[in-house]
Amino acid sequence: MFDTVRGMAQDAASAVGAVPGIDAAAVTAWCAASVPDAAAPLRFEQIAGGRSNLTYYVDDAVGRRRVLRRPPLGAVAGNAHDVLREADVLRRMSAAGMPVPTVLGVCEDPGVNGAPFFVMEHLGGAILRVPEDFGAFPDPAQRARIGHSLIEVLTRLHRADLDSAGWGTRAGQRGFIERQLGLWSRNWEAGRARMLGDIEQTRDLLARKIPAQQTAAVVHGDFRLDNCLIGADSTVSGVLDWELTTVGDPLADLGHFLVYWAQPGDAVTALENPPTLVPGLPTRGELTRAYIERMGGVLDVTEQEVDFHVAFSWWKTACIVENVYARMSRGVMGDADRTPGSFAAQAERLAARALACARELQ
Repeated sequence: MFDTVRGMAQDAASAVGAVPGIDAAAVTAWCAASVPDAAAPLRFEQIAGGRSNLTYYVDDAVGRRRVLRRPPLGAVAGNAHDVLREADVLRRMSAAGMPVPTVLGVCEDPGVNGAPFFVMEHLGGAILRVPEDFGAFPDPAQRARIGHSLIEVLTRLHRADLDSAGWGTRAGQRGFIERQLGLWSRNWEAGRARMLGDIEQTRDLLARKIPAQQTAAVVHGDFRLDNCLIGADSTVSGVLDWELTTVGDPLADLGHFLVYWAQPGDAVTALENPPTLVPGLPTRGELTRAYIERMGGVLDVTEQEVDFHVAFSWWKTACIVENVYARMSRGVMGDADRTPGSFAAQAERLAARALACARELQ
């Protein structure tokens, strides 16, 4: 049976062309044996937009769609792209009541496709990556609802019971930002393709101004609009990209979210063409206040205290984009819709913005 399915997949792959990062024959055979109701042959399509773990649509012979995640092509240092851990996090978050796709199968054997991977359900909803995507939500009331739904989901995550998520033993952990500064510094230093002084200077400034961590919560690590699915009712129908999830300071998630929530007039943005540069959306200040209100009883924080986490998130984002540039310059990211040089320039802007924010901290 395995050989028959593999042969069918080889014929299909020859017809549609190879997809980088996917051995169509081997993955089809594995899915036929391991994923419920997967009808061979399968068709694979890489989804644009991901800069870390690679993501693919998997369409079967009867039109059912699933999603596959695997690490970037080439060697991967440490556990920065551990898809097996990501699959485990998805299962934990499902048990904790978060809107996440169901994991349908996990392949731990790198011999099947060159690296481990997992397959999950395809959730309905829109991914809003550029301003034009908001054409599906033209009413200002819809757009306001989207912004506040994101905050509702983020605070639900940060209020999630750690025992229910299987991380109860980490409830007393503190020092999250100190560890994050060290982690992202090491990642940047290990994989960098050049020197970027603003990253180093910002790290040193932030290290001297870290506020006390008030509580420990599940932290998504990359929570932002374009990592969420938005349903027709203008609410979040799914949260994606959980590979950086851990237990830590919930304000780190808020700072990251705010960095990606660009507003008209911003001189520097985390994304090249931010989806949030449209009228009708709540401001960063409004969303910050909504978050603080919803986290009442868990956190006692002012808007000014959030500024440190915004500065930290500019710095972390600069590290991430710089690492993407380094990987792309080595040719390990498969097909991409941007050049390595564009990521290099973006990292420079982000690092300069991070340094400016860090210098403004009291």
